[in-house]
Amino acid sequence: MTQLSRKRGLEVSSRLRALLLAGVAGLALSAPVATASEVKIFRISGAAAYASGTLESTSLDALGILRLAQSYERVVTLEAPYLLAAARAGDGFVLGTGNDGEVLRVVPGARGGLERLLDAEEAQISALWVDPDGTIWAASSPDGKVYRIDADGTTEAVFAPGERYIWALARDARGRLLIGTGTQGKLFALEPGKSEGEVVLDVSDAHIRSLLPRPDGSVLVGTAGEGLVLRLGGDGKAVTLHDAPQPEITAFAAAPDGTVYAAALASEGSFVDLQASTSTARSTERDSSSGDAARITVDAGAAVAAGSRPSSYTGPRSELLRISEAGVVETVWRFERETVYSLLWQERLWIGTGMDGKLYSLLDGTLLLERDVDELQIVQLLPGETAPAFATTNGSALYRAVGARERTGSFTSAVLDAEQPSRFGSLHWRGELPRGAEVAFQLRSGSSPNPDATWSEWSEPLQGRDVSLADVPRGRYLQWQAELSAGGEASPTIEAVEISYLQQNRRPEIKSLEVLEPGKILVPSNFNPGQQAFEPAHPNRDGIFTTLGGPAADDAQRSKELWKLGYRTLKWEATDPNGDPLRYDLHVRQQDEERWLEVATELEDSWLSFDSTVLPDGYYRFRLTVTDAKANLAEEALTAERISDLVIVDHGAPRLDGVTRAGDHYEIAVSDELSPLREAMVSVDGKAWRPIEAADGLVDSRSERLLLDVPADATVVLLRLRDAAFNVITFDLTPRLKDARR
Repeated sequence: MTQLSRKRGLEVSSRLRALLLAGVAGLALSAPVATASEVKIFRISGAAAYASGTLESTSLDALGILRLAQSYERVVTLEAPYLLAAARAGDGFVLGTGNDGEVLRVVPGARGGLERLLDAEEAQISALWVDPDGTIWAASSPDGKVYRIDADGTTEAVFAPGERYIWALARDARGRLLIGTGTQGKLFALEPGKSEGEVVLDVSDAHIRSLLPRPDGSVLVGTAGEGLVLRLGGDGKAVTLHDAPQPEITAFAAAPDGTVYAAALASEGSFVDLQASTSTARSTERDSSSGDAARITVDAGAAVAAGSRPSSYTGPRSELLRISEAGVVETVWRFERETVYSLLWQERLWIGTGMDGKLYSLLDGTLLLERDVDELQIVQLLPGETAPAFATTNGSALYRAVGARERTGSFTSAVLDAEQPSRFGSLHWRGELPRGAEVAFQLRSGSSPNPDATWSEWSEPLQGRDVSLADVPRGRYLQWQAELSAGGEASPTIEAVEISYLQQNRRPEIKSLEVLEPGKILVPSNFNPGQQAFEPAHPNRDGIFTTLGGPAADDAQRSKELWKLGYRTLKWEATDPNGDPLRYDLHVRQQDEERWLEVATELEDSWLSFDSTVLPDGYYRFRLTVTDAKANLAEEALTAERISDLVIVDHGAPRLDGVTRAGDHYEIAVSDELSPLREAMVSVDGKAWRPIEAADGLVDSRSERLLLDVPADATVVLLRLRDAAFNVITFDLTPRLKDARR
């Protein structure tokens, strides 16, 4: 960030300022329906909102309060691609690397100074332990071995357990070196001065992943495969304390009151590929010579392909468990995204995670984000002077705490989406600003979701509780950055940030305009027609006399269909990019007319059913106009328009043009002026209606010849015709048939 400078107050147009004040004044009220002319607010508060941004020398607690972080320095950066293990050695550190299998000592007092203690034949140094006398124990993988490195630098491979991996080393209360292995799930104990280890625990799981010796002589054991927490007693008997849903227990940490914390893991970022190891370990009946067992995989570009997260698992990647002295296990925290690699108790519980390289602490039940580093994984936590030191991989580095808090730090937000091109009004923030402390904001905007060369430059630093953003260019997307500077020993805090913006109004869009069949109407789902004659469908024709069927409406729908002779219905769909409420005007005109006749205005529903008998027979077009004027100032309101296809309005009944005799049957000529005929039915002597055959096979034209056979003794012959507009007429054919017989 550029050097801080105080920026003169910027004036906002009187209209925008009034809108901003109105928007801020309404924050405490229930939010109204958002419209384009209303100022909208980005509200950034709470831990989740800040966690999506980038913290530099700042920390975050569970309440979402941002402050300057504990001061850390990078002690050393390694050329080795992976750093897999670390331990304290006096006032210094020892490190175990991957791919080159080295044990390195960080030389005290010489920043960045390294001394190579061991260059193993194996590719990874996967675990380290340092005795009080300075003796270093290093475990290698694969084809695991245990090396001893004496204080004078002498190295010796003292034990080969015959296991492919060694995951954990620890010294128990009896002074034995415990060695947790995989893929056959064996725990070895190496007595002081001996080179042959004894198997003290052989579990049914694939890996013994983590160890925590207890002062009473017991040992807590975490497995990978089934995710078991076991207690191995001093008598050599093991009991299961917990069977986690996650398949891996990666770490333990003990509090002074006897409470133990454990990390349960189901993550692609695990160093153990359980997709291979679990099935292999069980199918080979403890054949440790299998070459297809688990492998340590740390990919600098992405999480491992399989790890310890089964493809069917949908839960959080990590859970933090608390185990009481009585053996009661409860979940303290769930990490949806993070992979917990390491735990440490130093005045409180500290948690090292990946794949975003974050250091957390748990204080009085509140999770604090203490550090967010550039490296992807914090794999090992180590006791430090004022706060834990930690080792990282992807890339490989060692950090230690120095001093109290950082003097300066920054937070960069995630990209905020205004959903439409917008102008930005003001920024207001809440928090504490101790004497001498400073908080300054910079902002930039753009039209692409990811900041690129098309975005604006960062604004000049802006200071004050309320700052104008008039100089920030318009755009759809916005990003802000805050720089915090300490005043004396006190850090400023940021609790919440509110940024107002006004969307640029965009024109509504009419997606469809449909004219329903004649007689079909739409009404609200709870509509009760009362005394009016509304039918649930067009009239049935099972007998001479029409009856009404039962209701068929679905009240769960916003609207339902009914039928009413002489009515027409228009139905449309329109949207507004700003989410503004829309109003509709509907007009009609005859085909050859220029003047539009108003049908209805200021409609809010997306349909209109009306009595079309007020219109003379003919051809018409309807015009739908939609406006967002309800949500915008008059000079900024926008409209859209669509004209319907040609619509026939037809109230005239079909005609009977003539009846002639043709051999042993009759030919009946019928026609309709505007609409095609749809139905021709005959009833003889009061019997049920039955269809009449058309000469061309279908009753579908404006004129038709119908073929009719009737008994010679028929006394009453009725013909009923219906056109496409549901105009129905009945003719008595009896006299015409008699005339045709003559």
